[in-house]
Amino acid sequence: MWFTNCVARPRTITDERILNAVAAVIDRRGPEFTVADVAAEAGVSVGAVAKRFGSKSGLLQALTKAGTEEVARRMHEAGSVRAALMTWFDRLNDPVVATNNLAQLGVDLIDPELRALLAQHYAVLERELETLCAAEHLPPNAARVLAALVYGISMDWSVRPRGDLLARMGEDIDLVLEGMR
Repeated sequence: MWFTNCVARPRTITDERILNAVAAVIDRRGPEFTVADVAAEAGVSVGAVAKRFGSKSGLLQALTKAGTEEVARRMHEAGSVRAALMTWFDRLNDPVVATNNLAQLGVDLIDPELRALLAQHYAVLERELETLCAAEHLPPNAARVLAALVYGISMDWSVRPRGDLLARMGEDIDLVLEGMR
């Protein structure tokens, strides 16, 4: 038969490329993005995106899982509580990007599957933070308090951006850590 010598084409478009496109499109458009927007950003067909991820929800689920792994890795590499906390929202230092991502979060919370993945995301980050807090001999529940602090700062700044998000976050983290020590 003629097809016995056929070799499957190697995958030239990586999942990472498509997921980076999802993040870029959310940064610009928030929850109004479409699979077509992602395909255009990634330079692939809508069919290629749909075949790989199924739907917009599939894209968001994959992005959340990849984001959890990435932030946990970056936190671990940061080596200190302060540096680890600064990795959580470092790409949201632009008010438009922050607002669009916050709007997407609001939509994600409505979807039970995405909400469950977000709960896992926050649990993974808090566990990593607990390890770092223990290494720095911070009090029990310090990780929970510090996580709530940076979530609150990021939300407040998204709604009322004043100054630089990372500078504000660093100042507030330092103030709380000083009190804990």
